[in-house]
Order: sequence, then structure tokens, then C-alpha cells
Amino acid sequence: MSALYMVVLGAISAVLLAVAVSRALQVKTKADYLVAGRSLPAVVLVLTLLTSWIGAGSLFAGAENAYKNGFAALWQPAGGWLGLLLIYFIAPRARKFAQFTLPDLLEARYNQTARVLGTIAILFAYVGIASYQFKGGGDVLHLIFPDAVTAEQGTFIVAAFVVVTTALAGMSSVAYMDVAIGSMVTVICIVAAPMLLAKADGWAGLHAALPPQYFEVLGNYRMSGGVRGPASMGVVRALEFLVPTLLLMLGNQVMYQKFFSARSERDARVSVIGWTLGTLVLETLIVAIAVFGRALYPAGEAALHPREIIPYTARHGLPAVMGALLLGAVFAKVISTASNYLFSPATNLVEDVFVRYVSPGASNRRVLLISRLAVAVLGCWALYQAVYAESILEKMLYAYTIYSAALTPVVLAAFYSKRATAWGAVAAIATGTAVTLVWDAPGVKALFPPILAQRDAIFPALFAAVAALVVVSAVTPKPTAEQLARVAD
Repeated sequence: MSALYMVVLGAISAVLLAVAVSRALQVKTKADYLVAGRSLPAVVLVLTLLTSWIGAGSLFAGAENAYKNGFAALWQPAGGWLGLLLIYFIAPRARKFAQFTLPDLLEARYNQTARVLGTIAILFAYVGIASYQFKGGGDVLHLIFPDAVTAEQGTFIVAAFVVVTTALAGMSSVAYMDVAIGSMVTVICIVAAPMLLAKADGWAGLHAALPPQYFEVLGNYRMSGGVRGPASMGVVRALEFLVPTLLLMLGNQVMYQKFFSARSERDARVSVIGWTLGTLVLETLIVAIAVFGRALYPAGEAALHPREIIPYTARHGLPAVMGALLLGAVFAKVISTASNYLFSPATNLVEDVFVRYVSPGASNRRVLLISRLAVAVLGCWALYQAVYAESILEKMLYAYTIYSAALTPVVLAAFYSKRATAWGAVAAIATGTAVTLVWDAPGVKALFPPILAQRDAIFPALFAAVAALVVVSAVTPKPTAEQLARVAD
């Protein structure tokens, strides 16, 4: 059986590497590398947006959530679904702006300080997201080859592969790798889910095997210390999953870079429709597969490592060929998302630091060299975090919160508020980042009352950032007509 898995993973890796090399041969300019020459049609955008959004956060953190809480885990992807409803209207505005990075937008609408702070927040958040993709990929390799590859060794292998393929061709490589991955993963999950449901003896068998709260709206979110608390406690916990996902979706630089890469404003808007449908289907299937896995494997290795329930179920709960394909799909998804979230902050280092401050007149050749070096450096930082991260779910919430609290409010204000000021944005980014970092710092929660120590940072950080944006904007001069015109519809 290991030979079958090796063939499948080898074929997937060879295809991805071939795509990266072929696209690298077409990269000639900075625009080719950073935004694929602004040439991506709607069908490519749909698949690259879908594939970059659904990675280890869904396949490992979301699956762990589903293993522990049942279908209530859908609160996490529901934040993305709500965000997509609003993104339909944002997409053409983003494509019309047509720069390279989100900090380009922050400087155009606010000021240079907002750009710098935005870059710092993105580096912390996105390298953190890339790190748990590496860790998830390492888990898959260890699960497939338990006697040959440890989880840590697998993490190093995945990191090396991602750095090489991402550095070769930048956005062009990432986008066209996503086309192959997105198509494959969607088809395989649609086929695998009913097979696993049948193995669990259908819905009747599922209800017999699982606790009743696995089918409730709030699942186990009301549980604390083994005691079932009030519904309000469950709602707060559910929102701690929904809100960071929603705000990350709305302010996601990876998404904006894809829109900047679109062939036209129409392609950007049309792609959101396909992305919405794909996300609804695929995220629901991922949660369902994890719940089916919980019914099939309530104890043993799966219970000890619930984040691995989807690859574990693929290997032990499906026929060999289908299991190998699902495991290969999970592996490919992790590679894709890691590439996206590694490439995006590398773009920030190049466009927002190197070109902006170090070498404004750098040639295309030099920019391409520095871009590839930036991917390698950030890949090493992400690998370091991956080796020392304990929980993918906790790492996901941490990264989402930094981005959600620090950047999303000022990004939305850039498009939809005429009163938000430059210094209001600066205060919001700095406050949101600082509160998240302090809240999750070792030993800090021990100083809080128990009711606060149990809570994630999202609501304190978001409240502080929005308050800073509103208060400071109210006491500083209004933005100029020129600043507003740069992001006008």
C-alpha cells in the first residue's frame, strides 16, 4: 500500500513542480512575478481563490474542531461564507486600484506609516499561517510513511518543496498550481464523503455512534470543565471561530493580490460567484468527512491526534486507491495554501520594503532575485514556527486574529469610509497587533480573571482596534479629496 501512496504523492509533486518550472520560464518582469502580468481569467481566479483559502486551517484545524464538536464546526467556515457576500462588491474596486500589495492600498488611502505597520502585521500573520501548513504537510507524510518519515522530518520536506516551487515563478506559479489542485480536491471530496457516510451506516449509524450534541447548533461549545454551561457561553465560543474567519476573509491580502492579478474588473467580480459556491460545498464536505471519521474512529490514534482525522480516515476508512487520492489531495492543498501565504508576505518585503526604501530604481532582474530570496528567508522563519507549534488550531486562531483585528477594519474603511483618517488607521493597526501579541504572550493570561483567561484574543483586539480607528479619526484632520479618489468606485 505504501507503494501506491508513494506513486500518488510522487505524481502530484511532479505535476506541481512541472507547472512551477513552466511558468517560471514565462516570468520576465516584476508584474509577471508579483501579479501574473494581470492576466488571470475568471476560471483561474475561482480555482486559485478556492485553493488558497482552504488549506491546513480547514483540513487540520477545522477537522480537529469537527472531531471534537461535530457539525457545530461549520461556525468556522461560516465566517468565510458571510465574508464572500461582501467581497462580491469589493472585488471590482480592488481590481480597479490594481497595485501589487495591500500596503500599497494603505499608503494610497492613508499614509506611509500605515503601510509600514500593515506590512509588519501581514508578516506576523501570514508566516504563522504558512507555518501550520508545513506542520500539516509533515503530519500527512508521517501518516503515510510512519516508519520512514517522522512528523518533524516531513515538515522539513514540505517546507523545502514549497519554498522551491513558490520561488520559481511567484504568482503565476501559485495560481496555475492551484488550478490543478482545486479541481482535483473538489472532485475527490465529493466522491469520498458519501463513501464514508455509507461505511458509518448512514445517518442512523452516525446518530447511534455520536453524542447528540454533535448534531446541535453549538455542539460542545457550551462545555467547560466537563460541565454544560448556558447557551450564551456557546454562542461566544462559536463567534470566536466565526469572527476571525470573517474578518480574515474581508481583509485577506492573498485575495486582494489575486484580484490585482485579474484580467479585468468583470473577471474579478465573476470569480467571487464561483469561489462562493466552491467554498460552500468544499468546506461543508471537509467538516462532514471529519465527523464521519469521528464516528468510525472514536478512540486510539485518531483520538490522540484529532487534527489528523481526515488523512487518518483516508488511509484507514476508504478503498486503497480512493484513500491514496484523498491523502494526495490533502497534501496538495497544504502545499498550495503554504505557497500562497509564503508568497504574499514575500511580496510585501520586496514591494513595501526593498523597492520602496532600499532600491527604488531596481531592475526587473534584481527585483526577481530579491523576491526569490525573500521567499526562502520567510520559509525558514515559517519552518522555525512550525517545528515549535503545538496546536494547529491555536496557531490558526492566533494568525487570524492578528490580521483580523489589525488590518481588516482599516481595509474596509479605506473602501467605504470617507471619515477614517491616516492616523486613525495607524492607531488601529498598532493597537490590534499589540493587543493580540500581549493577550497570547506566555504567562499573561495567568494575570486575568478566569472568565477572561478562557477567551481568545479576537474580541478584545478587535474592539480596541475599532475604538482606536474611530476615536483617533474623530480628532484628526479629514482625508483629502485626492486620498479618497484613489479608492473611489
